[in-house]
Amino acid sequence: MKGLDKIMERIRTDAAAEIETIRAEGDARAAEVKASYAAQAQQLTEQEGEKTRLAADALLQRGERSDVMERSKALLSAKQGCIDEAFALAAEKLRVLPRADYIRVLSSLAANNGAGDEELIFSAADAAELGAEVVAAANGLKAGASFTLSKETRELEGGLVLKRGDVEVNCSFATQLRLLRQTMAADVAAILFS
Repeated sequence: MKGLDKIMERIRTDAAAEIETIRAEGDARAAEVKASYAAQAQQLTEQEGEKTRLAADALLQRGERSDVMERSKALLSAKQGCIDEAFALAAEKLRVLPRADYIRVLSSLAANNGAGDEELIFSAADAAELGAEVVAAANGLKAGASFTLSKETRELEGGLVLKRGDVEVNCSFATQLRLLRQTMAADVAAILFS
């Protein structure tokens, strides 16, 4: 848990630095846009008097609104990038779990998402190294379960697929994290940017 706290702190620090950089870039861009619109406004004012002055004011306001929008988009993009990084780090942490923890995670995925009579499909490496142990652990977690190890393998970067006949439930880490992201992105953002 301490390592996760360090990662979260690093992500917060990196996010704050990135947001500050984007803010500074946005301020510089805003100054450029404002200066450009001010120059255009001055030229128009000299040519057409009061009518031009009103048009120049409108141009300045549009420029300021445009700047605010650009800064908001840049900040949102930076925050989205930080959330992406947080979920990528979570995926990496799952892939490098110690063997016992990895088996526990995979067996829990099977027991929690399966009826108990499915075949468990793994990556070739996971099937060979720990497939039988995960099947046994999953059967132990779910009363009356009779999960079996499939002879079939898949290109997975962690996780498993439950298969019963033609029906499959994708419990790969990539899919699970994508589903979690849909429900937890706001919570992750609150942690990273609070």
